[in-house]
Amino acid sequence: MICSSIYSSFDTDLYSKIIKDAVSFFKDSDIGNMTPGEYEIDGRNVYYQIIDMTTKNIEDGRPEVHRKYIDIQFLFEGKESIGYVDDHGKNQVDQNLLEERDLLFYKDVSDMTMIAMKPGDFCVFFPNDVHMPGCMRESNMPIRKVVYKVNYDYYKNSK
Repeated sequence: MICSSIYSSFDTDLYSKIIKDAVSFFKDSDIGNMTPGEYEIDGRNVYYQIIDMTTKNIEDGRPEVHRKYIDIQFLFEGKESIGYVDDHGKNQVDQNLLEERDLLFYKDVSDMTMIAMKPGDFCVFFPNDVHMPGCMRESNMPIRKVVYKVNYDYYKNSK
């Protein structure tokens, strides 16, 4: 998992090309004027979703993991908490949608760390990273975010 900000002074040249491309997209795109929905950049190898939602209580969050895609979650507007923990393989499955949507929900996950997100922040979640996005910080609020999805095999072959 990587967590940073598009405003960071960190040298993004140390990131892989695909992560640098995502950060450039977040910096250079007019996300505030985009219509919510899903858009392809390189077919199903790289695509993104513009999501408008209201954050939820942490106890209503659903820990999730993906096996085929990396999620690069970027917060454009609002405040959000995202839970994170390594997938140790012992979590109880709540709902398996891997075939349909590359999405696996877990029931309860222990030792989750909550990441406080503000506009400009992004997190990169790899297939071994359980994450629980869309949770509130101080209160439930509307947020706008981008979920930039990269096929994991494509990522590994593009290094």
